[in-house]
Amino acid sequence: MQLYNKLSAEERRALIVAAGTERLTLSFYQYHHINNPQLFRDHLFVHWNALEVLGRIYVAHEGINGQLSVPAPRFEEFKSFLDSIDFLQDIRLNIAVEQDNQSFLKLTVKVRDKIVADGLNDSSFDVTDKGVHVNAQQFNELLSDPNTICVDMRNHYESEIGHFDGAVTPDVDTFRASLPIIEADLSDHKTDKNLLMYCTGGIRCEKASAYFKHKGFENVFQLEGGIIEYARQVKAQGLDNKFRGKNFVFDERRGERISDDVIAQCHQCGAPCDTHVNCANQACHLLFIQCEACQQKTQSCCSETCQEIVNLPEAEQKRRRRGTHNSNKIFKKGRSSVLKFKQ
Repeated sequence: MQLYNKLSAEERRALIVAAGTERLTLSFYQYHHINNPQLFRDHLFVHWNALEVLGRIYVAHEGINGQLSVPAPRFEEFKSFLDSIDFLQDIRLNIAVEQDNQSFLKLTVKVRDKIVADGLNDSSFDVTDKGVHVNAQQFNELLSDPNTICVDMRNHYESEIGHFDGAVTPDVDTFRASLPIIEADLSDHKTDKNLLMYCTGGIRCEKASAYFKHKGFENVFQLEGGIIEYARQVKAQGLDNKFRGKNFVFDERRGERISDDVIAQCHQCGAPCDTHVNCANQACHLLFIQCEACQQKTQSCCSETCQEIVNLPEAEQKRRRRGTHNSNKIFKKGRSSVLKFKQ
């Protein structure tokens, strides 16, 4: 029985192209107590692998968080499988605004301590006492209310390329880092202001809203379904789009356009740009914003040093990478000192 991905990203890419089948990119999450996450994880992998589902899924005792790519002709099979699981029956699926058949190139299902790393002690507060869920129209109404403080619960590199009008965008690297900062900055408005929160698909706000209510905030609201569902409702209902720029996504697309506004700049030359790339040097892989002109000039590298490395023979590049491991701390996601304009 196959329980792990056995194909490389390039092998999978070739298979997707050869198949010529349209795929749907979607996401969902659900907080629910899972007694045996490892057993549940294996159950998911076996069934999803058979359905040719690809994606990144985290399973924990507290629930599941998934971003996936599903062959369009097999979507109903996929949905029927979800409905066969009690706590996933009729779950809301956030369908991507912009589709890409190669948004995911592997099926990765991992058991984690938490489905979102929040650094919170869940036993210290009632995680089910959440904020009020609002749809796109209600969100717009609250956003225009002068008694509302709107907070982006995402990280700096996400809000840099897109955010709601007038939103507070904490300059943080992680979700867990934002919670105490937001509490401290808004401590004088726990009772007299509406705290309106949003994130990519809603999962971070689920926990954050309960946390802030525990901390004394009385009027807490959260955008149901996040930016993804907001964009869908705006288009379907002809609502005023209050989001500017791109919505950062954690797959090969790296972003989906919500409005025509380009609010970010190339980290190397400063030209208007909101395209995230990873440095072509596999030993670096830095995530940063790079325009097409700089991509051509630097061979998609973040620095002259990395450009020198990518021009070495592949065998020499592999030798230099041997024994090293990239992590989020190494990536720095746009804060690296090598990014001249960003600095």
